[in-house]
Amino acid sequence: MQHSIKRVVLDVLKLRDPPLPEFASTLCSLPNVEDVKVSLVEIDQNTESVKVTIEGRNIDLDNVQKLMKNHGAVIHSIDEVVVQKESSINP
Repeated sequence: MQHSIKRVVLDVLKLRDPPLPEFASTLCSLPNVEDVKVSLVEIDQNTESVKVTIEGRNIDLDNVQKLMKNHGAVIHSIDEVVVQKESSINP
């Protein structure tokens, strides 16, 4: 039986552009992502430290990381992960 990620909380450093609403919307466009919450933790002249919570079904962390990198962001740490068992199609 396989497991899939349904929730992940990330500590992220991002450039100030794109703004938070645009950054969150971009992440929400990923396959299997249903909800995205981005909370500002700290702001600097050129960067923002944010907490990103992503919820959905079978979230692909590689896709999340690639998309963030393309938008000037890097994951500092994975602070929380929730996984669930995937029911097999043929029991």
